[in-house]
Amino acid sequence: MTVRRSTRFVAWVRAWRAGLVPYDDVADQIAADEEHLVADAPGTWTDIPLGEGLTHLSKCHPDQIRLALPAPGDPRGLPGPGPFTGAALVAGEGVVTPGLGLVPEVRTHTSGSGVTFETVLWRCYPLPESTGRPVDEPTAAEAEAELSQTLAESTRALARLDIAQWRPELASALAALRSPDNAADLPPGYDPRARRLYARASVLDQVLALADQSAPGGAVNGYEAQQRDAALRPLLASCRRALVAACNAPMI
Repeated sequence: MTVRRSTRFVAWVRAWRAGLVPYDDVADQIAADEEHLVADAPGTWTDIPLGEGLTHLSKCHPDQIRLALPAPGDPRGLPGPGPFTGAALVAGEGVVTPGLGLVPEVRTHTSGSGVTFETVLWRCYPLPESTGRPVDEPTAAEAEAELSQTLAESTRALARLDIAQWRPELASALAALRSPDNAADLPPGYDPRARRLYARASVLDQVLALADQSAPGGAVNGYEAQQRDAALRPLLASCRRALVAACNAPMI
């Protein structure tokens, strides 16, 4: 499972703009082992490498680069109606900066020899220059408390549904989330709480993606699936808010 690409984009670009990591490292850290390009960047006529596209953010203050993880019915973090908002809602993620929004698009290609590979295209959209912090965005402390409470409630609900019987890997992953040991996924500049919250929420985000897959072998009926979805829905929202709070936390 792939960590949401916009989380890495925001975290590493913010660290660069804070002077904590060199520009030459940022594109490689965001892309990892994928190929990333930028489309529709201002003043360009073709797709450009990610490193070249990042130069358009070279005047941004770290606090002006923000993560948005919207969902249908929950557009928090988006600047209002427009092409960027529509694209971010479809993708479930986006990057908001003064004058420019970016949304990742994953393109799948097949080589002549039959090998399948992906390219990530960061499409740029013009935005208003005034893009401050949303008033309803939680702090890392608030998001951490909410996530812990929601995780406990959802885990109890899933236990009553005997989720381990039809999705044992999901049950064990939820249990492991109580004490995640990886807090080094964010770049320099984030405090321990933000790093801990990001590590926990990133794992949970991938677990929930797994849960979204249908149960194997028809081991769960329609009613049970509805109950499972009802138990996971608050957790999905809390997870998104936690990732946003961690990535958008003040740099130290």
